[in-house]
Amino acid sequence: MALTSDKILVVDDEREIADLVELYLKNEDYQVYKFYTAVDALACMESTELDLAILDVMLPGTSGFAICQKIREQHAYPVIMLTAKVEETDKITGLTLGADDYMTKPFRPLELVARVKAQLRRYKRYNLNMVSASELDVLEHGGLSMNTKTHQCLLLDAPLTLTPTEFSILRMLLEKKGQVVSAEEMFHQIWRDEYYTKSNNTITVHIRHLREKLGDKAGLIKTIWGVGYKIET
Repeated sequence: MALTSDKILVVDDEREIADLVELYLKNEDYQVYKFYTAVDALACMESTELDLAILDVMLPGTSGFAICQKIREQHAYPVIMLTAKVEETDKITGLTLGADDYMTKPFRPLELVARVKAQLRRYKRYNLNMVSASELDVLEHGGLSMNTKTHQCLLLDAPLTLTPTEFSILRMLLEKKGQVVSAEEMFHQIWRDEYYTKSNNTITVHIRHLREKLGDKAGLIKTIWGVGYKIET
């Protein structure tokens, strides 16, 4: 059950799906803010401190992609996209805009609940089981400063807003500074049981988004072709 009654935004114009998702989430003691339109969802986002959002891509008027983009302008909580399409471009678009995960309709409600729990664990605890308790909470390199306890990241002393997935990837690279980290290792550490369901492009998209946010410091993340990624010592 949800220990802190996490607040979850659910937006889907298909009422049956939205109502079903709400039912399953409430059974886990989550607080659910359910809306059938983007306008109502955007109003809720302005007045409510949320912990996670589940967004349908195809909405009348404003798309789920636009809502995701709006969230990322101000917040770092996880976003899961729901799409009726199977095209890879839709999934990549969502990830590029800052989504942390996606599910294709039709989906199993229990699998969605499992992914919600996984995203919230990562967002709230940031536990990759990679750093021992004796190690420092602050990772620094080339103008980057990451506090793994407070989930704060600075680039040249300016706040760097990262999604939970981006934070996890950058943290892994900083912790393994000087070593090549393969996409397979990233998959396993970040998504665990979902490893085999993820697209090969998922890590590539998140790395590209990270580099965009790093701007002039994008070169800190090196691509080792055919092997993986690394941050030079």
